[in-house]
Amino acid sequence: MELKPGTRLRSAVGSTEVVVIRAPAGDVAVTIGGVPVVGIDETPPAGAVQAGSEGSTLLGKRYVNGDQTVELLCSKPGDGALAVDGVPLELKEAKPLPSSD
Repeated sequence: MELKPGTRLRSAVGSTEVVVIRAPAGDVAVTIGGVPVVGIDETPPAGAVQAGSEGSTLLGKRYVNGDQTVELLCSKPGDGALAVDGVPLELKEAKPLPSSD
Protein backbone atom coordinates (compact mmCIF):
# COMPACT_ATOMS: atom_id res chain seq x y z
CA MET A 1 0.00 0.00 0.00
CA GLU A 2 1.26 3.47 -0.81
CA LEU A 3 1.09 5.78 2.18
CA LYS A 4 0.48 9.52 2.13
CA PRO A 5 0.75 11.91 5.07
CA GLY A 6 -2.67 12.40 6.67
CA THR A 7 -3.97 8.95 5.74
CA ARG A 8 -5.89 7.30 8.60
CA LEU A 9 -5.56 3.53 9.07
CA ARG A 10 -7.06 1.04 11.52
CA SER A 11 -6.19 -2.36 12.87
CA ALA A 12 -7.97 -5.40 11.48
CA VAL A 13 -7.59 -7.21 14.83
CA GLY A 14 -8.15 -4.54 17.48
CA SER A 15 -9.15 -0.98 18.20
CA THR A 16 -5.87 0.71 17.17
CA GLU A 17 -6.07 3.63 14.75
CA VAL A 18 -3.09 5.56 13.37
CA VAL A 19 -2.45 8.61 11.20
CA VAL A 20 0.44 8.66 8.72
CA ILE A 21 2.80 11.56 9.53
CA ARG A 22 5.75 10.66 7.29
CA ALA A 23 5.82 8.13 4.46
CA PRO A 24 8.42 6.87 1.99
CA ALA A 25 7.91 6.81 -1.76
CA GLY A 26 6.57 3.50 -3.00
CA ASP A 27 4.59 0.69 -1.47
CA VAL A 28 5.08 -0.54 2.09
CA ALA A 29 3.25 -3.19 4.11
CA VAL A 30 1.91 -1.76 7.38
CA THR A 31 0.69 -4.29 9.94
CA ILE A 32 -0.79 -4.08 13.41
CA GLY A 33 -0.64 -7.29 15.40
CA GLY A 34 0.85 -9.08 12.38
CA VAL A 35 -2.23 -8.42 10.21
CA PRO A 36 -2.36 -5.80 7.39
CA VAL A 37 -4.12 -2.55 8.27
CA VAL A 38 -7.34 -1.40 6.60
CA GLY A 39 -8.64 2.05 5.70
CA ILE A 40 -10.48 3.96 8.40
CA ASP A 41 -13.81 3.56 6.56
CA GLU A 42 -13.42 -0.17 5.89
CA THR A 43 -14.97 -2.82 8.10
CA PRO A 44 -12.14 -4.98 9.44
CA PRO A 45 -12.42 -8.74 9.06
CA ALA A 46 -12.60 -10.86 12.20
CA GLY A 47 -9.17 -11.93 13.37
CA ALA A 48 -6.70 -12.09 16.20
CA VAL A 49 -3.23 -10.75 16.94
CA GLN A 50 -0.60 -13.08 15.42
CA ALA A 51 1.95 -14.79 17.65
CA GLY A 52 5.12 -12.71 17.87
CA SER A 53 3.24 -9.47 17.20
CA GLU A 54 1.87 -8.94 20.67
CA GLY A 55 2.14 -5.53 22.25
CA SER A 56 0.07 -2.40 22.31
CA THR A 57 0.01 1.16 21.04
CA LEU A 58 -0.20 4.25 23.22
CA LEU A 59 -2.51 7.21 22.54
CA GLY A 60 -0.74 10.27 21.17
CA LYS A 61 2.62 8.56 20.72
CA ARG A 62 4.58 8.51 17.48
CA TYR A 63 6.13 5.34 16.12
CA VAL A 64 9.03 5.28 13.62
CA ASN A 65 11.14 2.75 11.76
CA GLY A 66 14.94 2.61 12.12
CA ASP A 67 15.78 5.18 9.45
CA GLN A 68 12.71 7.32 10.31
CA THR A 69 11.24 7.22 6.80
CA VAL A 70 7.90 6.07 8.25
CA GLU A 71 6.20 7.86 11.14
CA LEU A 72 2.76 6.93 12.49
CA LEU A 73 0.78 8.76 15.19
CA CYS A 74 -1.53 6.65 17.37
CA SER A 75 -4.98 8.29 17.45
CA LYS A 76 -6.72 5.39 19.23
CA PRO A 77 -4.82 2.86 21.38
CA GLY A 78 -5.24 -0.89 21.21
CA ASP A 79 -3.58 -4.28 21.08
CA GLY A 80 -0.97 -5.40 18.56
CA ALA A 81 2.49 -4.11 17.69
CA LEU A 82 3.01 -1.78 14.71
CA ALA A 83 5.35 -2.96 11.93
CA VAL A 84 6.34 -1.86 8.42
CA ASP A 85 7.56 -4.48 5.96
CA GLY A 86 7.85 -6.95 8.84
CA VAL A 87 10.10 -4.70 10.95
CA PRO A 88 8.59 -3.53 14.28
CA LEU A 89 8.26 0.22 14.76
CA GLU A 90 9.81 1.90 17.78
CA LEU A 91 8.40 4.60 20.03
CA LYS A 92 9.81 7.94 18.89
CA GLU A 93 11.79 9.68 21.62
CA ALA A 94 11.05 13.31 22.44
CA LYS A 95 13.74 15.82 21.59
CA PRO A 96 15.38 17.26 24.69
CA LEU A 97 14.69 20.94 25.29
CA PRO A 98 17.64 23.29 25.70
CA SER A 99 18.48 24.15 29.26
CA SER A 100 17.38 27.52 30.57
CA ASP A 101 20.52 28.11 32.61
